[in-house]
Amino acid sequence: MTTIQLTHETSQPAPSRQLVLLLAAGAGLSVASLYYSQPMLGVLGPDLQTSDRMAGLVPTLTQLGYALGILLLAPLGDRFDRRLIIVTKAVLLTLALLLSGLAPGIAPLLVSSAAVGLTATLAQDIVPAAAILAPAAQRGRIVGTVMTGLLLGILLSRVVSGFVAEHFGWRTMYVTAAAAIALTGLAAWRGLPRFRPTTQLAYGALMHSLLVLWRRHAALRRAAWAQGLLSVGFSAFWSTLAVMLHASFHLGSAAAGAFGLAGAAGALAAPLAGRLADRKGPERVMRLGAGLAALSFALLGLAVLLPTTAQLALIALAAAGFDFGIQAALVAHQTQVYGIEPAARSRLNALLFTGVFIGMATGAALGSLALAQWGWTGVIALATAASLAALLVRLTQRTGTA
Repeated sequence: MTTIQLTHETSQPAPSRQLVLLLAAGAGLSVASLYYSQPMLGVLGPDLQTSDRMAGLVPTLTQLGYALGILLLAPLGDRFDRRLIIVTKAVLLTLALLLSGLAPGIAPLLVSSAAVGLTATLAQDIVPAAAILAPAAQRGRIVGTVMTGLLLGILLSRVVSGFVAEHFGWRTMYVTAAAAIALTGLAAWRGLPRFRPTTQLAYGALMHSLLVLWRRHAALRRAAWAQGLLSVGFSAFWSTLAVMLHASFHLGSAAAGAFGLAGAAGALAAPLAGRLADRKGPERVMRLGAGLAALSFALLGLAVLLPTTAQLALIALAAAGFDFGIQAALVAHQTQVYGIEPAARSRLNALLFTGVFIGMATGAALGSLALAQWGWTGVIALATAASLAALLVRLTQRTGTA
């Protein structure tokens, strides 16, 4: 088994197309585990004879588990062999999904949901692994390809789980997801090289180094702030869309899932943004991405002037536009952050995605508040303002700083 240790990144060969596709599939399937439950709650709650409030804790605990996993587990990729971590988490995620599918009541399901969130951080081990395997001149393209898989997993998971739950039952979705992760783990065990640890720090010192890295690198702080602000708008839109469609257009959850297909077009930005970041540098892509997101959100403000069909078309177009911009900015931020300190890529990734998660949670909370107080216009204003703030963070970068 080959062991990877990067000392001269520019001279290493590029990973095979098959390996890159394996990483992309693994990232997408693992992160999709976070979102399967959301469209299934209407079926899951009555089946387990529990209240809507208790059923709503399933995705909440999944997300909380993921947040804790990013902060507490993702940095271990710098301390141990990433291949071992990826395979181990794949096994644990498979078991957590199986336990969810077999849960006899809501209490066991809540426990297994938190475990799903913790182990779904497998995705945050795969992306840094892709950055390590990629030569420096191709890092943006390869990371972008893997991010395409991850983003498609986020955007398509709700569509798939809603369909499977409606036709075959919610337990079938969990068992099917477990089988997919098990196959991914087996492929990773057979196809991934070993990765030599880049630090021998004990766990306590490893966690303390997160604070050191945050203080040391202004580029990391700007990336986390900018991408976190973009995530506010992203989450505010998607967390309130179904409610708005039901209230304004009398459309159900299936229609909201269909808009996710429009947003999935934005995942195409990942490899394109990666190639542009390789050629022109990531800063230009960050600014273009934030600008496109702000413009797309602002255009939604014109929807009230249009007839119903045109409004729905504009929402779909804007969803593709801001998803494209936000994902382009994310790939550019990752390309930049992974180049800051190669020996600390897992910790840098953990800090970047902690910012993303905080933005997502904040966007969901503020989006619901804005919708209740000011309607859909308030949500659009929030998303536009957050995207403009992200653009401002990038435009105010001091010349000559990292």
